[in-house]
Amino acid sequence: MKKAIWNGVVLAESDKTIEIEGNQYFPPSSIHKELFTHSKYETSCPWKGTASYYDIEVNGLVNEEAAWYYKTPKDAVKEIKEYVAFWKGVKVE
Repeated sequence: MKKAIWNGVVLAESDKTIEIEGNQYFPPSSIHKELFTHSKYETSCPWKGTASYYDIEVNGLVNEEAAWYYKTPKDAVKEIKEYVAFWKGVKVE
């Protein structure tokens, strides 16, 4: 079972993550949605597509753009559609 933790709070938990490039992608149903707010930030990956981001708020602290996902990933990674990955100090264990 993988867990994503930030500021002492579990953000997501699943035994059905998908690992790509060392990142664990969590199913959308496994995240605690009340902690996530859509960000306007986007990046582009030549082989995965356009990534959208979430800000995470825990105990009054905001970790901007600390989670990302692909709304419409390219065919090479279509299995991670809307799955969520983390960075910026979020610990995945």
